Amino acid sequence: MKNYLFILLAFAAVAVGCQEQKSTKRTREYNAMILEPTSRKLTSSFSATIQGKQDIDIRPKVQGYITDVHIKEGSIVRRNQTLFTIDQAPYQAALETAIANVGVAQAAVDAAELTTNSKELLFQQNIISEFDLNMARTQLAQAKASLAQAKANEVNARNNLSYTLVKSPADGVVGMLPFRVGTLVSPSDSNPMTTVSDNSEMYIYFSMTESQVLSLTREHGTLEAALKAMPSIELQLSDGTIYKEKGRIEAISGIIDPTTGSVTVRAKFPNHRRLLLSGGSGNVILPHKADDCLVIPQSATYEIQDKVYVYTVKEGKAISQIINVFNISNGKEYVVENGLEKGDTIVIEGVGLLREGDPIKIKNIVEARK
Repeated sequence: MKNYLFILLAFAAVAVGCQEQKSTKRTREYNAMILEPTSRKLTSSFSATIQGKQDIDIRPKVQGYITDVHIKEGSIVRRNQTLFTIDQAPYQAALETAIANVGVAQAAVDAAELTTNSKELLFQQNIISEFDLNMARTQLAQAKASLAQAKANEVNARNNLSYTLVKSPADGVVGMLPFRVGTLVSPSDSNPMTTVSDNSEMYIYFSMTESQVLSLTREHGTLEAALKAMPSIELQLSDGTIYKEKGRIEAISGIIDPTTGSVTVRAKFPNHRRLLLSGGSGNVILPHKADDCLVIPQSATYEIQDKVYVYTVKEGKAISQIINVFNISNGKEYVVENGLEKGDTIVIEGVGLLREGDPIKIKNIVEARK
């Protein structure tokens, strides 16, 4: 009987101890924030490559030795400006031969016309047969065909002579000059004589994810409407500075790269001071304005299996809440798309120490940054 009473007293003591421990669980104090709508200007950065509006390989159309180089590496050239001269002597001689051949062929035509006219009269007088007349006409046709061929050869010779002056097809900047005076060049060469880059405007290429493109399309209805609504963008150069001129996105590829799941985007930037060089790199900075939105510190969130959570304060307890955030952030804050509402109170510090239903006391209400 005594043992039974002892066991009952022991259980009662344990129960009272647990109840006292539960009732005396310490309530921690935390800073909190009451959510109010605000606005944010967010930016997203994308690695980019820089290319000239046109990068044109300059190649010879005829074979020969370079007799003169009229430009220097890095020179600014204009359309139709002569860059190289290829030995003209053989092509000048070929042209003169072609001109002489035209003269010979023209003389043959004149002679054949005289013969044909004479035989026309003789045929009318029944002095020659119709066969003789037809032969004269055939010889005249052959002479005219030879003249046409000679004239075509002259045109070809003139073109070849003109090709000895290698000219720039566009305004731009000259690249490297691997060939010097005395070098034999040919249309079959694998390397170009140089490259002319049209750098008055530069194309900036970067990639966006499929989900980002879909988000733009949903926001504006169509991809074309999204392009028209795109704000001006900035370019961060490789040294970390921001390029002074702003650009615009001109095109978004309609094809998704199956290996990366990304879409190529092209923007255009002015380059009046020739600061941007073809082949360079940088980062495109896209702005995004979010109006009438709820903004929370990233430090107020935690993630579990790619889901973002916050702790809201309800009836003195910490209650976890899943939220969806905008896919662009400034690195310090999140723009909440759904999961929270105006007037909600969230814990903004020590969320890693909290557990669902923990009693909480608000130490300070921190105002949201405007």
